[in-house]
Amino acid sequence: MYKVAVIPGDGTGPEMVREGLKVLKAAEDKFKFKTEVVDYDLGGERYLKTGEILPDKVLDELREFDTIYLGAIGHPDVKPGILEKGLLLTMRFNLDLFINLRPVKLLPGVYTPIKNKGPEDIDFVVVRENTEGLYAGAGGFLRKDTPHEIAVQESINTRHGVERCLRYAFDYCRAKGKQKKLTLCGKTNALTYASDLWERVFNEIKPFYPEIECNYAHVDAICMWMVKNPEWFDVIVTDNMFGDIISDLGAMIQGGMGIAASGNLNPGQVSMFEPIGGSAPKYAGKETINPLASICAVAMMLDYLGETGAAESIEKAVGEVCSSRLKSLNAGEMGYSTSAVGDMVAELL
Repeated sequence: MYKVAVIPGDGTGPEMVREGLKVLKAAEDKFKFKTEVVDYDLGGERYLKTGEILPDKVLDELREFDTIYLGAIGHPDVKPGILEKGLLLTMRFNLDLFINLRPVKLLPGVYTPIKNKGPEDIDFVVVRENTEGLYAGAGGFLRKDTPHEIAVQESINTRHGVERCLRYAFDYCRAKGKQKKLTLCGKTNALTYASDLWERVFNEIKPFYPEIECNYAHVDAICMWMVKNPEWFDVIVTDNMFGDIISDLGAMIQGGMGIAASGNLNPGQVSMFEPIGGSAPKYAGKETINPLASICAVAMMLDYLGETGAAESIEKAVGEVCSSRLKSLNAGEMGYSTSAVGDMVAELL
């Protein structure tokens, strides 16, 4: 029995979560496990009605779950940054979700804008440090709104944070890497202090993993090679900001936001799974949004819980739907409604 907290969120989030839960139920029936699902009405509507974003009581309750399944956050009537900081970043920091795991995998039949590349070429994972760096919120203003204004944003990198992220990446590469190759992504020629720490700790750890091929690349080179030679990569590990950027590039080469999912992990503790796209409020309630990224997030969640057979079957079913049934992965262009796509994946299980 797994306890799953569900946060449908804003915009198209509830529609995508509905289809993800439909597939989760089909997986339960086939693979003989159970989930206890509890809904939380966190998001823009609650904030507009009550002024609450994430009450302390709810945060404490979330700690008691095995996983959190998130739809999307972002409301057109709430100023950008309020919900993201008050809900997403608060959960990330307070639940210590220090790993963001982003598979970049092109499924059969899915279009990629990269010429002459197929599923055998685009299949790697980005391991992103998730609680430090430029997103730690350190910095401030001096003489704000004057001609002499100064804005400072500091990147915080602790040895503890860097080392646990790198060790997770090495362990992940050892257990699941197809090529057993780990690439450190940084910027040693410009960001000398933070990159030096990452590189030194990386080099200290790698002798304990002799079976893993280790290399380093600047983040700008990574971006070029992800487009030109994505087959070079197996597992990439990097800091918070660089991971945010290159994982979005990864989403585009694997077919777009409609297929990309992510995990925010505290290994062994409650972790959160979500599609990486936004709430897309203009599509809300129209039954036209693509739910496959949300369904892929369910597959990641089950893999994290140890239900690997169910996770693999969901991924296979998603691939079948993409390759033989959908006209497009874009909202409104799939050729089927949101609920019909969820039905297809559930039935294929």
